[in-house]
Amino acid sequence: MNKLRGSHYRFSLVNMFLAFVLLFIGGFIGLIQGLNRAGVLKILNGLNYYELLTLHGILLIIGFTTLFVNGYLYAATDYVLGGLQKISRTLSWVGLVSFLIGALMVVFEVINHRATVMYTFYAPMAASPVFYIGLVFVVLCIWLSAIGIFISCYKWKQSHKGEHLPLFAFFATGVYTLITLGSIGVTVEVLMMIPWSMGIVERINVLLTRTLFWSFGHTLVNVWYLVAVSAWYLVLPKVIGGKVYSDALTRITVILIVVLNVPGGFHHQIVDPGFSPGLKFMHLIMSVAIGFPSLMTAFAMFAVLEQVGRQNGGKGLLGWLWKLPWGDVRFLTIMLAMVGFIFGGAGGIAQTNNQLNQVVHNSLWIVGHFHVTVGVSVVLTFFGLVYWLIPYLSGRVLTRKIHNLGIWQTGFWTVGMIFMSLSMTFVGLIGAPRRTQFTTYHEHAHALAWNPYLLFVGAGGILLFIGIVLMCYIAFYLMFKAPKGHTPFMVAETNEAEISTPAWTEKWSLWLVVAFLLISMGYVYPIVDIIQNAPPGSPPIKTW
Repeated sequence: MNKLRGSHYRFSLVNMFLAFVLLFIGGFIGLIQGLNRAGVLKILNGLNYYELLTLHGILLIIGFTTLFVNGYLYAATDYVLGGLQKISRTLSWVGLVSFLIGALMVVFEVINHRATVMYTFYAPMAASPVFYIGLVFVVLCIWLSAIGIFISCYKWKQSHKGEHLPLFAFFATGVYTLITLGSIGVTVEVLMMIPWSMGIVERINVLLTRTLFWSFGHTLVNVWYLVAVSAWYLVLPKVIGGKVYSDALTRITVILIVVLNVPGGFHHQIVDPGFSPGLKFMHLIMSVAIGFPSLMTAFAMFAVLEQVGRQNGGKGLLGWLWKLPWGDVRFLTIMLAMVGFIFGGAGGIAQTNNQLNQVVHNSLWIVGHFHVTVGVSVVLTFFGLVYWLIPYLSGRVLTRKIHNLGIWQTGFWTVGMIFMSLSMTFVGLIGAPRRTQFTTYHEHAHALAWNPYLLFVGAGGILLFIGIVLMCYIAFYLMFKAPKGHTPFMVAETNEAEISTPAWTEKWSLWLVVAFLLISMGYVYPIVDIIQNAPPGSPPIKTW
């Protein structure tokens, strides 16, 4: 039974509240961008397209996800451990304050035209020193949050000798281990760029900053994926009346995602000069390797779904599929998220091919892929958690009216994402570039051929923003207005008939050594080479 009904429930609720505030702001900015790319809206006075692009990326990719993940995993770990350590609660609040300080610094610099560097804040494009210092505060939030989870899990293990860490806490350990490993590189990058942006250092190694950034950028995507996977393994079976397929398989999946992930960052740099084809090929193998735990997850999830469907009377090859609770928004959202990942994951594998990457790398195809992977697989999973997690935290219940509204919200979001992502994918294949505002290149015939697809980008943006408005209303209603009552925490039991979980799955010291070995294998040689054979470097460049 949870012991911290007061203070730490407030921490998770505050994180959720702030997360949906950022979702609304970032989503509105995304709507403006989509309508601009469709050629039907000029950018509002005072901000240009690239400043909006910077805000959209940072508010959603870093801000929304950080707050939601902290709120979700702290609540989950608190529940399964029977309470968190006092020091963990303190660190979480200090981390939240650090995040708010950093976020305000970053946003202030962007809206004052001093940080138009887009989400990928590596050199040679330069922002003000305050922007980079703000990012340091955001990373500090991540590290403090991670330490808080590590301490509580370690203390629980000390007082429960011979027991396995509960699966939700195991996922939290994996998530915060992965983001800590991934954030080391970007922290070094940002600390390098502060004196450069101040003029203390005249030039900077551009390729080094790109490499350090993508060690984080690639990892961050898989952090969200691992968080979503926690809901797929542990929440979805509870929603449909099943059990966790396998405790051991679940833990092995977490371990593989953590240890295999970071060295794959170079697949974002296939088109970069300065790296040998052999090195790029090695990293592509590591990128593809992350597909193995994804296939394990697909096997486990379909096994659970089929088992429950057949228990509910499903017959034949696929008859079980129609016996699942499609009318339950908690199931519908996560199921659509998993289906979306089939396409998003396949697109990621396609990008590891050198020839295909050369074709699509700087096109809207990449943006379409990213929106499928994150906007469907991750964000729809997050939305599915809202319908029970926020009522659990706020001491309220999900009403039928809000449940039905959630079905509509899921429809708007899914159709909007299909419109936007597919049109971006197709128009990218015929050459439409990413990271540019609307232009016809002086009425060039090739550019004019993009316009029908770009109109669908704008239409998708409208539907997505309607979905965001509905989701924010649902979240805030469940926080403050829904009827008081008890909502249980949703976590499935493990299958009692399974074999015992091996003890080595919890030897995190071993898995950290393996992770560092793989990271060293992937990054030590290229980074040393980049430093030893550095070009003259670049001064700060401010294009907008």
